[in-house]
Amino acid sequence: MEPFPHDRIQLPRNMIENSMFEEEPDVVDLAKEPCLHPLEPDEVEYEPRSSRLLVRGLGENEMDEDEEDYESSAKLLGMSFMNRSTGLRSNASGYSQSSDGSCSVPSLRTMVVCAVVLLIAVSVIMVIYLLPKCTFTKEGCHKKNHTMELIYPLATNGKRFPWAKNRLPSNVVPLHYDLILQPNLTTTKFAGSVQITVNVIQVTWNIILHSSGLNITKATLTSAGWNQAKPVEVLEYPVRDQIAVVAPDALLVGQNYTLSIDYSSNLSDTYYGFYKVSYKDEHAKKRWLAATQFEPLAARSAFPCFDEPAFKATFLIKIKRDEQHSTLSNMPKIVTIPVAAGIVQDEFSVSLKMSTYLVAFIVANLKNISKETNRTLVSIYAMPQKLGQVEHALDTAVKLLEFYQKYFHIEYPLQKLDLVAIPDFQAGAMENWGLITFRETTLLYDDKTSSAMDKKLVTAVIAHELAHQWFGNLVTMEWWNDLWLNEGFATFMEYIAMERTFPELQTDEEFLKLRFKTMMKDSLNASRPISSAVQSSEQIEEMFDTLSYIKGASLLLMLKKYIKHDSFQAGIENYLHNHSYGSTRSDDLWDSMNEITNGTLDVKKLMKTWILQKGFPLVTVKRKGKSLYVQQERFLRSVESENWTSDASYLWHIPLSYTTSSCSSFLCPYAYLLDQKSATIELQEEVKWVKFNVDMNGYYIVHYAEDDWNTLINLLRTDPIALSTKDRAHLINNIFSLVGIGKVSLLKAFHLLDYLEKENHTAPISQALFQLSLIYDLVEKRGMQNLAARVVDRVKKLLGSKIDQQTWTDNGTLSEREFRSTVLAFACSHHLGNCSTTATELFKEWKASNGTKSLPTDVMKTVFTAGAKTDDGWEFLLSMYTSSVSEAEKHKMLEALASTEDVRKLMWLMQTSLEGDLIRAQELSHIIATVSQSLPGHLLGWDFVKENWEKLIRKFHLGSFAIQNIVTVSTFQFSTEAHLLEVKTFFESKSEKISQLRCVKEAIETIQLNIKWMERNLAALQQWL
Repeated sequence: MEPFPHDRIQLPRNMIENSMFEEEPDVVDLAKEPCLHPLEPDEVEYEPRSSRLLVRGLGENEMDEDEEDYESSAKLLGMSFMNRSTGLRSNASGYSQSSDGSCSVPSLRTMVVCAVVLLIAVSVIMVIYLLPKCTFTKEGCHKKNHTMELIYPLATNGKRFPWAKNRLPSNVVPLHYDLILQPNLTTTKFAGSVQITVNVIQVTWNIILHSSGLNITKATLTSAGWNQAKPVEVLEYPVRDQIAVVAPDALLVGQNYTLSIDYSSNLSDTYYGFYKVSYKDEHAKKRWLAATQFEPLAARSAFPCFDEPAFKATFLIKIKRDEQHSTLSNMPKIVTIPVAAGIVQDEFSVSLKMSTYLVAFIVANLKNISKETNRTLVSIYAMPQKLGQVEHALDTAVKLLEFYQKYFHIEYPLQKLDLVAIPDFQAGAMENWGLITFRETTLLYDDKTSSAMDKKLVTAVIAHELAHQWFGNLVTMEWWNDLWLNEGFATFMEYIAMERTFPELQTDEEFLKLRFKTMMKDSLNASRPISSAVQSSEQIEEMFDTLSYIKGASLLLMLKKYIKHDSFQAGIENYLHNHSYGSTRSDDLWDSMNEITNGTLDVKKLMKTWILQKGFPLVTVKRKGKSLYVQQERFLRSVESENWTSDASYLWHIPLSYTTSSCSSFLCPYAYLLDQKSATIELQEEVKWVKFNVDMNGYYIVHYAEDDWNTLINLLRTDPIALSTKDRAHLINNIFSLVGIGKVSLLKAFHLLDYLEKENHTAPISQALFQLSLIYDLVEKRGMQNLAARVVDRVKKLLGSKIDQQTWTDNGTLSEREFRSTVLAFACSHHLGNCSTTATELFKEWKASNGTKSLPTDVMKTVFTAGAKTDDGWEFLLSMYTSSVSEAEKHKMLEALASTEDVRKLMWLMQTSLEGDLIRAQELSHIIATVSQSLPGHLLGWDFVKENWEKLIRKFHLGSFAIQNIVTVSTFQFSTEAHLLEVKTFFESKSEKISQLRCVKEAIETIQLNIKWMERNLAALQQWL
């Protein structure tokens, strides 16, 4: 990614443009409003305003991508940007000012010239402005039913670049890559050569492909019909990371050609592309390794390629390396040969047909353990000193690989599967086919320092990445707008596999919590449909969010529950068999499902209402006798006035599920498809109560009439086990969500929580603590310490006896251990009971043993946090952090270090992590999140983000999940107009590209909603407490 322009003082673009033209829609904001038939990314329709080319030049010294395209195009048309400097404007003036301050009369010649210029300018503007309606794209205006030549940009050498779209043309497709790389871990540079065999679909003179930051030194083209390789010209257009190979002769349909390119580049110092990582070996000596992270758009920075997911090909990879290093790639190594003194070349077998973003290679010194299953060798690789922490990962991977092969009835197609722990890795993991890369915390498990939740995390991430070997690798989404087909399916299968293979981990409750949090994001107006048109790199990066992952998985869960598991599984098998080694769109999945339902249900019609509309429905239920009146509308946490009404155009086909007081286990839950705005459901008999969205398997929120809410609240008090654990958690989540939009009073929500004295399960209590913590954080950050303390007192009244019952051990079931960890962490952070005293004593004993005494893993973080409150304890913890070889232990230590109230230490932690030496930069977003939670740190975190913004977006890339997270965690607790203005002003001062990021819009909207929540509920909160 190119660096962002420096800040510059100028009028905001909108101020310049809107003074002359009415407001126009943003070309790239294709998901602004719901549409069941969205336009393709390149086809946004509106009236042309080409005169903006002149206006956009006013007072601007730098241009964004779109504007560079426009200027290049304008030059080709013979246009010039005439007003790009004040000098031009002053020199063009026909008036001059005399010494006495009066204006002299211009000469006749000057007046005639001005009149002619003005007449020409007005004529040009009128002609352009009055053009008939056309389809306007980034590349130009295309009249409907008329041919119009595209406006092409200029290459770096000033020649016309022969392609004018973001997406590559389909006239040439890759078949095979021969790739040779030679990385130098001393100079941190690499050289490469690639031979790409392509097939011509349509006659062309050019081959358009991707290249980013590569110094191309030689390029030739060969064909079976040519006697020898012919040199070719390579044009570069770095704005879109594209190069054009200009062929010496026309490339003929059906013919194969081989494009050979030699190049060199630097190993990246970010987390993208072919990047370098420093680490300490078992002798504490600093060493380097090189690894890859290509998804979504970084393969092009390692080798020239057709870097779009639909352009699948086979790959033969060879890597030259120093003898003391070793290499890994997607496929098994077949031969190693010496090529020079101290240099050898590893050659890997030819890959299966796959997308470029799945290509991977590593040059390092790693150790591994292996196990074979069903003719596949499964291996776990890690730093030599951490090899003792990989047993759990190996056992887990083998079991899950066996499960997926049986579930899909498709064997894993490769001879080997490597799982590699990378010591510095921004993502949680990456599903490269046959070579899956992980953060160390998501692959390594240490019996002495890893908690029950750590075990669940490692198992879940492995399950997710192995699911990708089918969903994403074997069958790949055609374009990034359907990323949810990869990530939503992998997330869904992760929980299915864990439920079947590791039932003791009880992952369904974890999935429930994630659905609750995702719906908070999805209820914002700044949300998007999970299938959204995208073009720019920032838009593609932003698709990697909880909507693609968790909402996608939630919709699949809802569909599975509605059509039943057997039909759903058969539909999945059908989809994978139909599209193996191919690329798909969402409709391909629904068509495969419809082949199974065989006309009994139109799955495509149902699911399109969920993937092409943003948000989700609110279902309102009114019970009268044996009749249930149900009605749907969009659930939206609006910042509008109280009398705002939902957009009537939103309509979902909702698979309702419900249970009643007289429902037998054989019949329950009942199902009803609500495909209209409202309907009436007739019961067979009158019932005492009804509860909709059983176990929260549907992706919607339910609101009840006053009497029905009271009945359910009373049911929780008198007979809570009449509802499942997940149903009880669901009621808590729903009622507080409804408080947020003014449908239910805060007092009624608190009234429901009174039953918690009888609650003994993790899911409902965790949800209650989550909701109360949100309220606590808002009032605490407003400086209302007395009110915040009263919130904590209320929690103590509800859960005090359960807190006192907890033991500081690792005994019990996994659910009991998670419960202990959750309530003791809350109790110690708010000084309830003797929690802090006990934790402090345990820390002192651990410190006295110089860190050798074993601590219960489930409460280890709580103990570390108590110890870090003192300067001496904090310094000791930091020294232990630098020497620990357990990533699980280091993660707990780091969170404790970031929980101190010493602002100097907090600032040092964030700065040190950004530098990435003592504390890795991969930890920075988590550190900022932890710092921002505390009262002393919540302003500090935001200040750090502001002061280091340019460094952050260079390190993590604009739109990436890390940047999304940093923006969110540093602002989500603000609830004042002053903070709202500050956040708005900061992002608007950067660039339009930054201010239009979805995470920025969400941050601003969240602050507005916090302000509104406080205005609406503060009095009720004070009354309740």
